[in-house]
Amino acid sequence: MGVRLNVIQETLRSQGDLSAVERFARLHEQGEVHESLYEAQIPLTKPKKGQQYGFQVDLDACTGCKACVVGCNKLNGLDHDEAWRAVGVIHGGSAEAPIQQTVTTACHHCLDPACMNGCPVGAYEKNKDTGIVKHLDDQCIGCQYCTLTCPYEVPQYNKRLGIVRKCDMCQDRLAEGEAPACVESCPNGAISIKIVELNEVLDDAQGDAFLPGAPSPGITAPTTTYKTKRNLPRNVLPANFYNVRPADKHMPLVLMLVLTQLSAGAFVVDALMNWGDLGLSSALGRAHSLVALALGLLALGASIFHLGRPLYAFRAFIGLRTSWMSREIIAFGGFVKVALVYALSYWKPEWFEALGIPGLFGTNIGGLQRILSLTTAAVGILAVSCSVMIYVVTRRKWWSGSSTSIKFFGTAASLGLGTMAMTTCLSAQLAPGADLSSGFQKLATWFAIATAVKLTFEASMFKHLLDKQQGDLKRTALLMTRDLREVTSWRFLLGAGGGVFLPGMLVLVGAVPSATSSLIVCLVALLFTLSGELLERTLYFTAVSAPRMPGAIGK
Repeated sequence: MGVRLNVIQETLRSQGDLSAVERFARLHEQGEVHESLYEAQIPLTKPKKGQQYGFQVDLDACTGCKACVVGCNKLNGLDHDEAWRAVGVIHGGSAEAPIQQTVTTACHHCLDPACMNGCPVGAYEKNKDTGIVKHLDDQCIGCQYCTLTCPYEVPQYNKRLGIVRKCDMCQDRLAEGEAPACVESCPNGAISIKIVELNEVLDDAQGDAFLPGAPSPGITAPTTTYKTKRNLPRNVLPANFYNVRPADKHMPLVLMLVLTQLSAGAFVVDALMNWGDLGLSSALGRAHSLVALALGLLALGASIFHLGRPLYAFRAFIGLRTSWMSREIIAFGGFVKVALVYALSYWKPEWFEALGIPGLFGTNIGGLQRILSLTTAAVGILAVSCSVMIYVVTRRKWWSGSSTSIKFFGTAASLGLGTMAMTTCLSAQLAPGADLSSGFQKLATWFAIATAVKLTFEASMFKHLLDKQQGDLKRTALLMTRDLREVTSWRFLLGAGGGVFLPGMLVLVGAVPSATSSLIVCLVALLFTLSGELLERTLYFTAVSAPRMPGAIGK
């Protein structure tokens, strides 16, 4: 009983000194405050050229109490479900010598911040004197692209405000010689601000010297340093390393990507037919250009719903110098304008002839239409290429350049061919007596081939289930066969049924059926294939997996 009381008394005694602030106040009263006590929290001098501020975390002192999380939340006035700092666990070792260590993480104020580079509206700035990366709340449109580009997923979306927010190292406090909230809140002094040498940060990044299991520091050169006196074994990993669960769906982006690629693909097929030996009748040109343009406009409209502050979408061109999202927006804006002019050349050719525009190009209205079709196709390809790059720069393996290019351009090819096949039947239905056989068999054949090739490529992902190492792609494959099994199954069923079986059936029939029956088959095939592509793009977002920091802020 006496031993138990001693333990309780000792616990109560240790809890009487909960924070670094209380210890500092007590020392101040006793006249024992020295410069070293200040330096234990923040530097006494400002960074010089070739230096900047950075967090330093003493792993041996961190107990995982989350006082830093609470302090950050309260002092910065965050919402109850919002966090700019997180606490996680890394563990490993052996049964005889196990290792477990709590880790506190926040924004790393990188030398080459991906959040700032990817932002389409310039809502980030890196202070040239302190190196602190600050988010400009009033500039943000809530596109959340910075969360995707940041390998540490630091910027967190606030639904109430419609913007993302992140740690700014309490720079206002630092400017007044006061420590950030997390530093002052830690009862063990595990967090401090240090001045780091930029050259050393770059050298460490080259050697992947950071935290076990975390994303590679070579991507953005983070300035946070983690120190410990223990020799961590090689198998130390974050406790959430094997935790695989679906990511956000981003449905407005799913709709935007699939429909813009359908529209671009449809105009590419249009250009190939215009400049090939198939040609486009006036009725087919009117039907096809209108359908492809309408779907492109619908796609751009859907993308607005992904923004937290859509009224400020006009700012999206600001980041043109560094952001692929800005480039994509401008490219698709140009694509829609050229496509509109092309469609008008079929619906109102007299306008062009009255203005003498065909004569400026030394051709007639048919020649002008061929030029416009080629221009629209070229701008569409450029715009889809920008879409590809948006995700490639995130460095996630599931979104690699080769994989994303095949998926995005594969969608464009499959749905573009399906749309042209459908509008061919539609124009034949609207213009009795039209020759449906001209080019229709080729369209149906290539529609089936393009879809089959894309489905085969997607199915190749399942080979990673046999990987011995729990890598990013194996986690993605596990998600697709477990949590996302139903979505995956329907994706392949709809894709195979609509994009391979139905057009293949039209090809195998040999003789072209009536315009009405062909239209029904092509319309069903296109709707099935479109539904399958929407599910594929949903998997593109939800099945993504990448290394994360222990605790993964906001997860």
